[in-house]
Amino acid sequence: MRQRCRELYEYREMIYSMVRRDLRGRYKSSVLGFLWTFINPLCQIAVYTVVFSHIFRMEIDRYYLFLTVVMVPWVCFSASVQGSAVAVVNQQDLVKKIYFPREVLPVSYVTGCFINMLLSFLVVFALIAVTGSGFCLSALVFLPVVVLAQYILCLGAALLISACTVYLRDLEHIAGVLLMAWIYLTPVMYDISFIPKDLAVLFYLNPMTPIAAAYRDILYYKHMPQVSGLLASLGAALIVLLIGETVFAGLQKNFVEEL
Repeated sequence: MRQRCRELYEYREMIYSMVRRDLRGRYKSSVLGFLWTFINPLCQIAVYTVVFSHIFRMEIDRYYLFLTVVMVPWVCFSASVQGSAVAVVNQQDLVKKIYFPREVLPVSYVTGCFINMLLSFLVVFALIAVTGSGFCLSALVFLPVVVLAQYILCLGAALLISACTVYLRDLEHIAGVLLMAWIYLTPVMYDISFIPKDLAVLFYLNPMTPIAAAYRDILYYKHMPQVSGLLASLGAALIVLLIGETVFAGLQKNFVEEL
């Protein structure tokens, strides 16, 4: 693992170049261009806010803010997992021609998604400031830890699914279906206290549950997240990363033949 990290560091210029190319090309030739970074999550937030606050009558104060602080990270997670499914397959010509650590491909894609998320957080902070909700500075100290935990989790999932998709192309579509269900197993549109006690174990096996709860604690409830939940999210993320890297390292030996 340490050797792979060292090798990735040596190819950091390649990762930087691919992230830059992805960010520039993502909305190339579109009229609104980079503004879609903000428009996409905002449109989802608007739809869910109308549905859950006016149709299903979710009795939560400032539901738009309650939803926004977690929906932005969820959009990043969803995009990272689904997009990374084809991170290697879409670069098969590059994989066949030159040597480089194949992990560069999912790493660069996930990093691009996180840059988009960090930019989208500008909208979140502006919304909090405009609505007068305010910030808790002692809680904000923990925000980088939560972001790091999510990045590690996304990276592990990306390594796992990008390697497996080389052998089973249907995973690209299966991932989309799973993510549609996954959002309802994560406290994005509802509070963590709404989870039925008899189903609590199922929900807490979801590594995104403590991460979503931590975002909401910091940005909506304005208090420090539970240390146990934060440690659980970091631990789960590291386990997923270890599994993802192990599977990726084992499967990448035959990438060229399979592609």
